[in-house]
This record gives sequence, C-alpha cells and structure tokens, in this order.
Amino acid sequence: MSEPSIIFWILAAVTLISGALVVTLKNIFHCALFLILCLFCVAGIYILLEAEFLAAAQVLIYVGAVAILIIFAVMLTTDLAKNRVKMVSEDTPIALVASGIFAFGAIMLIWYTVPKIKTWVDPSNVPMMEDNIASIGKYLMTQFMLPFEVVSVLLLAALIGAIVLARKERS
Repeated sequence: MSEPSIIFWILAAVTLISGALVVTLKNIFHCALFLILCLFCVAGIYILLEAEFLAAAQVLIYVGAVAILIIFAVMLTTDLAKNRVKMVSEDTPIALVASGIFAFGAIMLIWYTVPKIKTWVDPSNVPMMEDNIASIGKYLMTQFMLPFEVVSVLLLAALIGAIVLARKERS
C-alpha cells in the first residue's frame, strides 16, 4: 500500500470511531470534542484529495466556528450539569430501524452506481480546473451571491439565538 492509502485508512478509521463516539457517549462535552476530531479528520481527507480550499473551509467553518459554538453553548448551559436534563434517548429501536434503512439504501446506491460511473474508478478522466480557489471565489461573488449571503444571515441568527438562550438560563 502506498503512503496516501495508509493515511487515508487511518483518517477514515479515526473519523468513523470518533463519529460513533459522538452519538454514543452520554457526556455532551466529550461528544463535542469527538465531533471536532471527526471534522479534523474529514479535513485531512480533503487534503488527500488535493482540495486544500475545502480543507481550510472545513477547519475554519466547522471546527473553528460551529464546534466551538457548541462547546460554548454547553459550557454556558447550567442545566446540563444538573440532573434536570435527561441525556439518554428512549427512541433507540426507532433509531436502529431508521439507521438500518438508511444503510441499506446507501449500500444499494453504491452497489448499482459504482460499476456504471467510470470517473469513480478512474479519476484521471476527470478534468481538474487550473485554479480552484479563484473559480470558487468567482462563483461565490457572482452566480451564488444570494445563497451565500442567506447562509451568512442564517448563521448570524443562530449565533444570536444561542446567546439569547444562554443568557436566559444564567439569570
């Protein structure tokens, strides 16, 4: 096996294990820490795919903003330290059935599409753009300007909502 393959399998294993720990641990702070590890590993996979801009965006947006916002919300929420909030789901059988259906659908999708798509088997057939970052910037500032601004307003509203909820619990 080549070095990139070994690195990929290590990152994939750490991503899967940390993702499983995110949804199985009972301590929400530990879940947030494993979410950060999972998101870092996804950024590492982006780097292996030579998508440096996506890796940087992954680290800045998801690890740097969303996950840290979750940690601050957990730290500011006083009810999580007390026994008033129940952190165990009672819908485990429903979740297992839904997960099984999703897994079956994903396996069937992969099973039927991989042989039909040559670019998945041979990535050399896919033409790469010369300057990915410049083309992404051009699209964000021209064709996708409105969705980009809507997402920024939505994230701002979520941040303000988290602060308002945290302040109400402290007083």
